[in-house]
Amino acid sequence: METLLLSGGNACRFHNFSTRSSPVSPLNPNTLKIKNYKCCCKLTSSTTTVQEFDQNSIHISSPSTSNNKNRAQKTAVSSSPSYSERKSTIVQVQNAPNLESALSRYGAILKVQDLNAIMRYFGNSYRWKDVLELFAWMEKHGKLNIGSYSSFIKFMGKGRNPIKALEAYNSIQDETTRINVSVCNSILGCLIRNGKSKSSFELFDQMKQSGLLPDAVTYSTLLSGCMKGKDGYSKAIQLVQEMNHNGLKMDTVIYGSLLAICASNNRCEDAEAYFQQMKNEGYSPNEFHYSSLLNAYSVEGNHSKADALVKDMKSAGLVPNKVSLTTLLKVYVRGGLFEKARVLLVELETLGYAQDEMPYCLLMDALAKAGHMDEAKSVFDDLEARGVKSDGYCHSIMISAFCRSRRMEEAKQLARDFEARYEKYDLVMLNTLLRAYCGGGEMESVMHLLRKMDELSISPDNNTFHILIKYFCKEKLYQLAYKTMVDMDSKGYHPNEELGSALIQNLGKVGAAAEAFAVYNILRYSKRALCRALHGRILNILISGGLLKDAYVVVKDNVEQISRSSLKKFALSFMKSGNVNLINDVVKVLHNSGYKIDQEVCGMAISRYVGEPEKKQLLVQLLQWMSGQGYVVDSASRNLILKNSHLFGRHLISDILAKQHKMSKELKIQT
Repeated sequence: METLLLSGGNACRFHNFSTRSSPVSPLNPNTLKIKNYKCCCKLTSSTTTVQEFDQNSIHISSPSTSNNKNRAQKTAVSSSPSYSERKSTIVQVQNAPNLESALSRYGAILKVQDLNAIMRYFGNSYRWKDVLELFAWMEKHGKLNIGSYSSFIKFMGKGRNPIKALEAYNSIQDETTRINVSVCNSILGCLIRNGKSKSSFELFDQMKQSGLLPDAVTYSTLLSGCMKGKDGYSKAIQLVQEMNHNGLKMDTVIYGSLLAICASNNRCEDAEAYFQQMKNEGYSPNEFHYSSLLNAYSVEGNHSKADALVKDMKSAGLVPNKVSLTTLLKVYVRGGLFEKARVLLVELETLGYAQDEMPYCLLMDALAKAGHMDEAKSVFDDLEARGVKSDGYCHSIMISAFCRSRRMEEAKQLARDFEARYEKYDLVMLNTLLRAYCGGGEMESVMHLLRKMDELSISPDNNTFHILIKYFCKEKLYQLAYKTMVDMDSKGYHPNEELGSALIQNLGKVGAAAEAFAVYNILRYSKRALCRALHGRILNILISGGLLKDAYVVVKDNVEQISRSSLKKFALSFMKSGNVNLINDVVKVLHNSGYKIDQEVCGMAISRYVGEPEKKQLLVQLLQWMSGQGYVVDSASRNLILKNSHLFGRHLISDILAKQHKMSKELKIQT
């Protein structure tokens, strides 16, 4: 035990007298001589009175009281487990077959830092279930600190469980812990790692409002979330400006992130500027910085700058590694320098950097897209012969290339080869295989892949639906194509107009007018401007199918975009057999569009009303409207009305026809 003594304004440190091997006696109540002790400061005299001591700093007990107190302290220390004992317990918990039982037995003697060490062990061993169970126990027993939250959230991010990470963060009641920079960095990193960059930036803004003081790690973490997305570069610049405003300096990690962001956003000049700025500030670029700048050059295939950069890298004492050389290969293939790419691929093979398929795939894909299919196939064969480790990506490239080149037999054969060799499927590969089988007319294989998607719970995407609809149309399975498009729409995907228009036309040919109209509506509600001809096409299909009410909807919404001949056909069909209650509305819509309604259409409308006397009010409204708009009733219709005037009211009909007769005379005089 140590006690601070104050003398002359200076502090001296003395050990408690009870720790000496022999007691100090006798004790003088007035003065206390202190011998054989060294002070860290100079005393004013060799003896100091008790009254001169700071009573808050030292308390001297009687010999009997002091001895009792020491015995109690020794007993307490002996009952508390030592570090070595706790360390042994930590290992037992880590290796326990039943974590719940182990925590029940040993949890009480373990401190928070011990439990955190166990959590880190579980996390680094990818034992996510144990991390969850341990954290739940710690939370239940109140054994949590900042390190607990930070570690748990970090491991949930690595374990692809951001929901649990957010639950833990939101459960923090202490505001100081919530805005602790370590905890905040963990949750921000977790969200970004799991593709939730937008949520990460929103949470960051909330944290700052609550009092978070971000550090360089915070900004570095957020910058990693700017790699993808259209506004990634602008967000990155805002973060850098904010960081500089807060007095934080750039470091090599942040410069590396900025270079990668510039490369992914096709901002080569900005990447060069940051690279030079980093060197000007005294930082030495490493392999990652050089590779990122090379990647920026690869966007445009700028091989001259890439070669100069590699030369600069070597002069700086750095040896190009697998990443930088593979990136240089990407520069060559995108620049169309296939011979240089082949030479570099041989160098990668010699250095042992071509043990996986990526460099081969880069060259193979570029050759195929440039139309050099045989050369691309040669690279693929070389990869196969060397036994290069592959996840099937090379198959995907070649199958797609064969499909584009209409070499469907080779595409089908390679697809079968893939299925026989690999058991791992993803959506991209499934779409590639579907394209091959659909192109080759392999219906059985197509159905097999669709069942495989269901078994693996892989949801189709926009490409999947387009591939299937094109194939079903090709096979004249129009109803199946229609159902596929409805399913596509229900999942939030929108077909392109060319595909939808082709399906509409084919459905119309087989008399499926209702299905054609449904596809038309899918296209119409996809928030895109449709081709003018499509409205006329669906209108004719609906007229032929007798769906005149739906045809009226098309005309009403798009009358200005429909040809006069199609409008005339619609008007005659509707007057003949359309809903009688809508005849007047149809006439007015056509007139308001600038379409001049001829006497044939008016005559057919009048004939329909005469045939249904209970609709006399609609006939009267039509005749009155015609008079107001300058339309004259032809003689045949006039005679028909007079013949049946007793059904509609002779006096009313006489007045209307008199006005019609007067208007007819005026028109004749004008002409």
